Amino acid sequence: MKDNSYRASITVNTSADETMRRISQVNYWWKKDFSGKAEKQGDKFTVPFGELNGETSFVDFVVSELVPGRKAVWKVTNCYLPWFSDKTEWNNTEVVFELSEENGKTKLDFTHIGLVPEVECYTACEQGWNGHIGRDLAGFINNGTTVS
Repeated sequence: MKDNSYRASITVNTSADETMRRISQVNYWWKKDFSGKAEKQGDKFTVPFGELNGETSFVDFVVSELVPGRKAVWKVTNCYLPWFSDKTEWNNTEVVFELSEENGKTKLDFTHIGLVPEVECYTACEQGWNGHIGRDLAGFINNGTTVS
């Protein structure tokens, strides 16, 4: 059975070690107001998504696997996404960054395991990840551009 989880790939102009370091700097490419750390295995962090009708939305992650310069896995331990019917739809999904160096560049393969077309947030989340990975993370790694 083919896994149809969301995937994206980018190639960046830095080493795999530097790419991994930049991925862990969540506040520069995803959410400026994130809290916690995403630098080593066991680190925990929260990405807030603002409020909707007085309800605070967030996603809590733990760095569940880290192979320096090769792979980082962030497991969703808790979330609250009030704009979806299943407000905890991301719980127990995993965000995976896999790196490989090729000709002085690094290929980053990104997968959100569990974010599949059958879940309610797929279309909106796909658009979000396309921007965060393809524009924000790539821009931060290649050019130092940060989110505002």
